[in-house]
Amino acid sequence: QVQLVESGGGSVQPGGSLRLSCAASGFTFSSAAISWHRQAPGKERVLVAAITNGGGTNYADSVKGRFTISRDNAKNTVYLQMNSLKPEDTAVYYCSTHTWRGFARQDHWGQGTQVTVSS
Repeated sequence: QVQLVESGGGSVQPGGSLRLSCAASGFTFSSAAISWHRQAPGKERVLVAAITNGGGTNYADSVKGRFTISRDNAKNTVYLQMNSLKPEDTAVYYCSTHTWRGFARQDHWGQGTQVTVSS
């Protein structure tokens, strides 16, 4: 079955950097679009960045110029490099993908990794 496992979260001071990883299995990784989302306490889960199977990328306005999403198809892994972190980046970060069973779309999520930005 589809598995997504995030890692790399932690606590960092404002202005610092972290790199999140999402290790994937159970589907044809090289053909899949993968996205990173985040959910802060009391708020909805929102899209942070996404990467297509061809390497095209899309970012939320709040992270443009600071975050970079990339993929390594040989390792079935997607990364989120986060620089110039701000306290408002504090959230649980999730990676996600979707698969199709016939005409039914199935969304898959990892367990999440906590990112805390605080002085």
